[in-house]
Amino acid sequence: MHFKILSIYSLALALVLSSCSGKKEEEKTVYENTKFTKNKENTVHLTEKQAQSVGITTTTIQDRNMEKLVRLNGKAEIAPSHISSLSSIMGGHIKSITVINGSHFSKGQVLAIVEDPQFIQLQQDYLVTKAQLEAARLNFNRQKDLNTSKASSDKTMQTAQADYSTLNATLKGLEEKLRIIGISVKGLNTGNIRSKINVYAPFTGFVSKILVNNGQYINPADTLFELINPAGLLLELKVFENDINDVKVGQEIVVYNNQNPDVKSNAKIVSIVPSIETGGSATAVARLSSVNSDFVKGMYINAEVNISSRNTQGLPNEAVVSFENKNYVFEDLGKSNYKMIPVTTGISDDQFTEVIKADFLKEKKIVQKGAYGLLMMLKNKAE
Repeated sequence: MHFKILSIYSLALALVLSSCSGKKEEEKTVYENTKFTKNKENTVHLTEKQAQSVGITTTTIQDRNMEKLVRLNGKAEIAPSHISSLSSIMGGHIKSITVINGSHFSKGQVLAIVEDPQFIQLQQDYLVTKAQLEAARLNFNRQKDLNTSKASSDKTMQTAQADYSTLNATLKGLEEKLRIIGISVKGLNTGNIRSKINVYAPFTGFVSKILVNNGQYINPADTLFELINPAGLLLELKVFENDINDVKVGQEIVVYNNQNPDVKSNAKIVSIVPSIETGGSATAVARLSSVNSDFVKGMYINAEVNISSRNTQGLPNEAVVSFENKNYVFEDLGKSNYKMIPVTTGISDDQFTEVIKADFLKEKKIVQKGAYGLLMMLKNKAE
């Protein structure tokens, strides 16, 4: 009985060992006899079996005419020069507010109504001064006629002239004050004096903030509204370091927001901040070619920049491999030996990748098909 149990355990152990041995043989087949030149960890040697399995082909550096599409993202902001604080010229109580936050308004539209007795007094002063001026004008003309016939003294005429000039200046000042608060003196009489004035929109735009409420007393220095002029909308876009040399002031770009990605608008880059931020990007500032109400302050924006085609040197995409944020190609040294070479890449399309300063590769045979497999062999050997 004990002998049978022992036999069963022996059989199970043999099966486990056989399974482990099979896995090791399978792994050995994958990287069988992969050799690295001593002290040259960037060089790999393939056996004949591996070379047939990978099916390596080679190419050479080529002159290409390539275009580049740079994709950017960022946010819509408003230039400080196009954010306005609106106040009332004169103090008073807020009688009514005709807009809410986010409201669109047109230039000249009434945004609020302010009421105060001083508006009545100002109109009254104007009408009284106007009547006094007319009396002073008549008196001045009479004194001039009398002075001509020496029926009145020069002093009397000069006094009449001074009174007329003083009242005329006072009237002009009152007229200007009324104009500023939106009351026209044309047609103003004792029958249409009003206690309310309107606060008008100075341009067409949007209400960003309302800082008052009905019934509140305001002083002339108090801000009633913060207004946004959409003509000052700016698009602040991130440009990564690899693309910074391709994005220029004056370039036309296409922009769209995430809500309507199929609806695209034209814009132009107006400035580039000459510094690289912590995240490895610079900021390009663009302005819409025409005012578009679909874009508002704080909205996330996407943009596309088509870089003009240029003659450059490149390789097929599969010949360039990436590892730990660096790019490499493999040179065919002959006799199934391959050397990994770091390269700096530029623009790319669906077939080719630009290699910057590629003259040192001109006489070399570069692995095309199989480059990624060689990279994996080097990586696994290193691990």
